[in-house]
Amino acid sequence: MAEARIFADLKKDHDRQRKLLEDLGETQGASDERKELFETLRRELQAHAAAEEESLYATMLGCPDLREDARHSVSEHKEVDDMLGELVEMDMSSSGWLMKFKEMRHRYLHHIDEEEEEMFPAAAKGLTKEAEDRIAKVFEKRKPRELERAAAEMPGDARE
Repeated sequence: MAEARIFADLKKDHDRQRKLLEDLGETQGASDERKELFETLRRELQAHAAAEEESLYATMLGCPDLREDARHSVSEHKEVDDMLGELVEMDMSSSGWLMKFKEMRHRYLHHIDEEEEEMFPAAAKGLTKEAEDRIAKVFEKRKPRELERAAAEMPGDARE
């Protein structure tokens, strides 16, 4: 059986996020490249989380066998979002910023690996094909709106 569209969409996002995290980790100081990559990552993570929560997690919360996984993932989204907020407030050229970034990157990579290896397969077993298709449509509609919202909430040059 082919992979459900929702899981393919989410994994595609995860791959893009892994690349952004890798590229950002290779930057130095408060360079324009670091600022641009961080702002792209911030918007991407916030939009992805909101769309994933409204689509997949909302459905999983309604399934007793999947509820705990969804709650756990929502709490991890909150943790990463809090770390992003801390990073926004910090001086990008400081060693503290880099340490916090590395901590956030580690937590987020753990989160998406856990989703892909454990949660997505469990959800795929517990959801019907119709539910998976509906969830994909919700995610694909919501993500672009959330990207716009994330961009409007904090312009990339807000720290200057």
